[in-house]
Amino acid sequence: MRTVTGSLHVVEANGSRIFLDCGLFQGRRADAFEWNQRFPVPPADVDAVVLSHAHLDHCGNLPTLVAQGFRGPIFCTPATRDLAGLVLRDAVKVQRQDIDIVNRIRRRQGLPRVRPLYRGPEAEHAIRLMRTVRYGEAFQAGRVRATFYDAGHILGSAMVLVEAGGRRLGFTGDLGRQGTEIIRDPQVLPAVDLLITESTYGSRDHDTHAEAIANLASIVTRTTARGGRVLIPAFAIGRTQEIVHALMGELEGQRIPDGPVFVDSPMAVDATAIFRRHPECFDDETRARLRRRDPFGFKNLRYVRALEDSKALVARDDPCVVIATSGMAEGGRILLHLQRFIGDPRATLLFVGYQAEHTLGRRILDGAEEVRIFGETHKVGLQVERADAFSAHADRRELLAWALSVPKIGRAFCVHGDLAPAQALAGALSAHGIPASVPMVGQTETV
Repeated sequence: MRTVTGSLHVVEANGSRIFLDCGLFQGRRADAFEWNQRFPVPPADVDAVVLSHAHLDHCGNLPTLVAQGFRGPIFCTPATRDLAGLVLRDAVKVQRQDIDIVNRIRRRQGLPRVRPLYRGPEAEHAIRLMRTVRYGEAFQAGRVRATFYDAGHILGSAMVLVEAGGRRLGFTGDLGRQGTEIIRDPQVLPAVDLLITESTYGSRDHDTHAEAIANLASIVTRTTARGGRVLIPAFAIGRTQEIVHALMGELEGQRIPDGPVFVDSPMAVDATAIFRRHPECFDDETRARLRRRDPFGFKNLRYVRALEDSKALVARDDPCVVIATSGMAEGGRILLHLQRFIGDPRATLLFVGYQAEHTLGRRILDGAEEVRIFGETHKVGLQVERADAFSAHADRRELLAWALSVPKIGRAFCVHGDLAPAQALAGALSAHGIPASVPMVGQTETV
């Protein structure tokens, strides 16, 4: 797809067929629905899935795979299993809520009903198939050997080393940044014959974390001063905890107004509890802090679980900060806030992560004057800002430095990025002696 969504790669070796990830493609509703129902091979013929991490674009289509006949194991780290269960159950709820709203509008418009991609039983079946493996422990996926390495992206995220017939394939999943708070830095893979690497920010360098936090503080201060609210679409896993941690530091340092902060996401409440259960994924500083105090909470912060409380929050008109899912504004409670405030010039919409093509977030970020939310057209009147440095993805410099630290890479495929960033990373790798290219959808390669 040459885009940052819907991660899935097929590996065939030693008579086995495995999937690396099985992510949900997100974009235009009709296109996404059709795309997510198609797999490159029949699901019943897949021996195993090796899951890099729990973000929706990497695990979110597992229930569809199960519904179409997959019965093999799904290998992942312990933290990924806990988080993926949360993500899939939330995806079921979000689909049901969004479909109910859309169908009410379609009924008024005389249009036929639409149905969700999958429901609860398929999600629960996928969760039951998950088998946990710790970092560094080799396991058999079908008749190939695989090992997880810490990717430093989110809690439990992993790179995958696949070995068969004397050949090695490396898969980054999503590669994290160096020196971030909360989780450890990415590990280095051993030598590989082929590397499949993400390229989300293959053409862009991030600001430093200090610059990102200063920018966040400035946006919050300016917006609340004019009586508006800051809306932050964020993944409930990883990004929300990082933003909460940054706001806590800025409030304690009195660098932002002493106003209310809301995390409007039941999933984020549960995700934060899972974070606390997996200190083995934290860096030394966060582990030490966890023994002294809660690194994910402060007096001004309120986690909102009940839908009625969320609706009451939407109805308020006082200055505040609201962090809500989903990260690309394609579903979830952020849409309720946007429906109310997208035309309010006092408000600010702050993007703290990548916005894939054809998502609502990307259309707003690209300057659309009008957008559709729940089937209705709204004028965009709020302020739009971005802070890519909060991204959990490595930037151009970090991707290149990490690849050059691997002892040997025979060649590389740059995936999970829009075409321009993917091509930029491929060019940079090639210039440093690693032959690299951007594969097409459906392309096959022999290692």
